[in-house]
Amino acid sequence: MRRSPSRLLWDVPEAPPTKHPYRDTMLVYGGLAVVIVLFSWITGGPVEKAFVVAIAFFVVASSWTAYRWRVQLAKARARDDDEAP
Repeated sequence: MRRSPSRLLWDVPEAPPTKHPYRDTMLVYGGLAVVIVLFSWITGGPVEKAFVVAIAFFVVASSWTAYRWRVQLAKARARDDDEAP
């Protein structure tokens, strides 16, 4: 009889970063900003306000991501410095 696992492992394998992570992130956020404007246009909403919201979304999301990546890089460098002989 086959025994079922006692615990499921839901870990995602670690993928290497892309060659241009900042550019790729900006493209994704830019695409989402376009979706915001298109959604407003399709539903008959105020496109001007949607454009302002899309720009604000792009700036805030991009800034937050850049900040988080810099923090992670600083932690990785500090970890590497601590491990160095």
